Amino acid sequence: MTPRLQPLRPSELTPEQAEVYERIVGGPRGGGPRLFDLTDAEGRLNGPFNAMLLAPALGDALQELGARVRYRTSLPDRIREMAILAVATRWRSDFERYAHEAIGRAAGLTEDEIRALREESAPRPEDPHEAAALDLVRSLLVGGDLDDDAWSAARAELSEVEVFELTTLVGYYVSLALLMRVFRVGLPE
Repeated sequence: MTPRLQPLRPSELTPEQAEVYERIVGGPRGGGPRLFDLTDAEGRLNGPFNAMLLAPALGDALQELGARVRYRTSLPDRIREMAILAVATRWRSDFERYAHEAIGRAAGLTEDEIRALREESAPRPEDPHEAAALDLVRSLLVGGDLDDDAWSAARAELSEVEVFELTTLVGYYVSLALLMRVFRVGLPE
């Protein structure tokens, strides 16, 4: 796969791009333990983040949504990472799988759980809250909606806030997967 967008070095950025770059690497993604490579050795952004620099105003809004989805919701870390990995599997998003399998391990997902999430037909988690969340995510990924039965099943275990947060999370990570597919973004070297 030949990338369609060359990664931008920090020295090549316009002032507007540099502001977005700093918010990405200086924000919550850049802090804490380094579970995946956010930048390469030259400081160029990996994954979907380089594309966000093309249109700084929109890219900044998108990266901020992502930071909020990852760091400022009521979702437990395990549920959030299970949902992201379900999106990665459905969209065959190698970068999201690469980044979020490492983050999932740090959130407490076992190797067996991570392996199961690579398969769309994987069994439901034993924890009823996690199972309801994953069922909701898979319904959104397969049908793009929750029918009345799926809604009722989700609401039996999840709050309206959690349904909103999971739906937003799925939409955000599907957007990233689409960006990376269009721009042919691969794994870091």
